[in-house]
Amino acid sequence: MFLNIRQTLQELIKQSLPPLETVPVIFIDIPADKAHGELTCNIALQLSRVLKKSPMIVAGEILPNLQKNLEAHALKDTFSKIEIKNPGFINFYFSPKAFYQILETVLEKKYTYGYSNYGENTPFCLEFVSANPTGPLTVAHGRQAAVGDSLVNILNAVGYKAQKEYYVNDEGNQINILGRSIFFRAKEILGETLEFPEDAYQGDYIRTMAKELIKKQGVQTAAGLDSLDPQVFRQFGVDYLMNVIREDLKDFNVHFDIWSYQSRIATNSAIEEVLKDFQSKGYIYENEGALWFKSTNWGDDKDRVVKKSNGDYTYLTPDIVYHKDKFARGFKRIVNILGPDHHGYIPRIKAAAAALGHSVNDLDVVIVQLASIYRDGKPVSMSTRRGEFITLREVIDEVGKDAGHFFFLMRQTNAHLDFDLELAKKTSSENPVYYIQYAHARIHSIIRKATDEAQLAPQSTGFNLLKEETEMDLMRKIALYPEILVACAKQLDPFPLVRYLQELAGCFHKFYDSHRVLDDNKQLSRERLGLIEAARIILGSGLKLLGVGTPEKM
Repeated sequence: MFLNIRQTLQELIKQSLPPLETVPVIFIDIPADKAHGELTCNIALQLSRVLKKSPMIVAGEILPNLQKNLEAHALKDTFSKIEIKNPGFINFYFSPKAFYQILETVLEKKYTYGYSNYGENTPFCLEFVSANPTGPLTVAHGRQAAVGDSLVNILNAVGYKAQKEYYVNDEGNQINILGRSIFFRAKEILGETLEFPEDAYQGDYIRTMAKELIKKQGVQTAAGLDSLDPQVFRQFGVDYLMNVIREDLKDFNVHFDIWSYQSRIATNSAIEEVLKDFQSKGYIYENEGALWFKSTNWGDDKDRVVKKSNGDYTYLTPDIVYHKDKFARGFKRIVNILGPDHHGYIPRIKAAAAALGHSVNDLDVVIVQLASIYRDGKPVSMSTRRGEFITLREVIDEVGKDAGHFFFLMRQTNAHLDFDLELAKKTSSENPVYYIQYAHARIHSIIRKATDEAQLAPQSTGFNLLKEETEMDLMRKIALYPEILVACAKQLDPFPLVRYLQELAGCFHKFYDSHRVLDDNKQLSRERLGLIEAARIILGSGLKLLGVGTPEKM
């Protein structure tokens, strides 16, 4: 309903404007202050310069026609009033009847309330985590996992055909280093004294893998390792760590639709085919024996080497092939979630999309900032077990997957996140995820009690007694849910939903602390039960989209 009203208002405002060669985009927004209504429009401010009139005069000319059109579209009863506020905003206030209709819709649609066709079934690929299989997943990967998983859930709720993809970089120098690291640790374990290479991976997990490889291969001596093909060490390391990564993600409640492998997609023949195609189109040139991609044609600050003078490919080259493969699979929107060290990567990969024949807007990169772990108010810089970094597994084991998911989402993706381990474990209102889950469980408890003891069921239609301020605030917040989901999709960030659920839980708790749900007036009790059931549905729906559990008892 909320989305339909916004769209209808946009059309009505366009119709009430004076004839213009170009009608500016009409934005209908949600005011931060409820005193300014449920919806607000700034079209008068946009038109003031074009019409050479003050915004207040323009708004005054729009308003009468707008009110007539609302009557013609049977929307008159939706609003209690429409008013103009300085410096020219047109504010719309919902009537109680509109809120009652929203409650009825929520109780009818249940967990599909708020879902829409905003995305118009656009095939959408979101690639995230994609950690090189050279070590366990870290806290940084955990944040990317929580963001990507939640975002795909939300995108599908608003009408996209979105899929979650993990790209396994199972080739290249980092995999060679992994193989050598396992080889040298295995040598040590079997008694050979040697100097461990400085560029090798140092974690204890390498020693664990070396022991497993020795057992699997049945090697008895350090000399026996020399007879093994180096590929044995590389492939064993990749397979072992991918199993660890998959298990960590499963226990974090993150499940991917697609697992793509560089070794299968970016083959030498596939790379050479793309380079040949780019050369035929004039996108590649040679300089000092190397091949350069003209990424500056599409806004990059400099051209990029795709094939070195020694014949090796740069890391960009297989990535171009990989994105060609994604587009070939039918995806119309492609988004990659990457860490903060990839800012410079954005213009070159968008240039690659354009060179492949797509719009630069078909491919986006979301940068997720790092997360710092805190315990007792102090940053934790070292893992207690591995002595080098904090793993996602350690976070899951300490605070659980629900708190882990939620806390990783508690800041905008472009902002650094401080993850407080002690706060995440608290069972009090101080803990944001507990606060929301407790509201969900408390409503379950109230409705069970009403059903079992008072023989009262939540009202589903015919609301007319809910008029208290805290009741109206709760209905107002419920009504915003469809808009919040669309906002997340537009921003490619689940954070608006996180903040919204905290506010919705706050509205419920404030209502519950102010009024008895089970009143002497049975009809009022039924309506209040319907109100909190609608709130529970939205809380449950939002938590599920964020990958967080919805307990019925706490």
